Amino acid sequence: MVDVKPTRSELMKLKKKIKLAKSGHNLLKKKRDGLILDFFEILKRAKTLRQELVEEYKKALYSMNIARTLESDLTIKSLALAVRGRPSVTVTTKNIMGVVVPKISSSAVQKQLRERGYGIIEGSSVIDDAARSYEKVVEKVIEAAEVETAMKKLLLEIEKTKRRVNALEFSVIPKMDVSQRFIKLRLEEMERENVFRLKRIKG
Repeated sequence: MVDVKPTRSELMKLKKKIKLAKSGHNLLKKKRDGLILDFFEILKRAKTLRQELVEEYKKALYSMNIARTLESDLTIKSLALAVRGRPSVTVTTKNIMGVVVPKISSSAVQKQLRERGYGIIEGSSVIDDAARSYEKVVEKVIEAAEVETAMKKLLLEIEKTKRRVNALEFSVIPKMDVSQRFIKLRLEEMERENVFRLKRIKG
């Protein structure tokens, strides 16, 4: 069996690696904690948006039911087909603590009566109310899509960062500490052997 003889240089290199690993561990812990705070802020916003979306949808459904009661389904479908200028959606990105998340924006969803494509004569106030209500629903859906996608991306990054923190804390750094202790003990042992050998030679 080969006797491995470590050197002071190896010990110094290992000390530097341990220092670097501990520094990286602290930075990752700060990143994880920051991401968790951001996640809970976005989660709060997502919950509020969901409630708002449900409320707007209920209002839109109520408005549509009134319109269907006072107008025929055929009239409503005809006017829906006449609608012009559907909103366009643009997806860009923004950065939250190094995590790239989508930023969703759209052209104006809510329109004036004359912008919808059907005239005042063809439509009615109840149909206009229903259209306006569903436009509000679409706006909330776009907002919710941005927030919930950001939330999912942050959650994935938190999990990844937690795994890296745990790997450093419970595996990488402890193994390096064990190696450092072993090298120190081996060097001390080698020094004692050298002192003993020198004494024998002098003797």
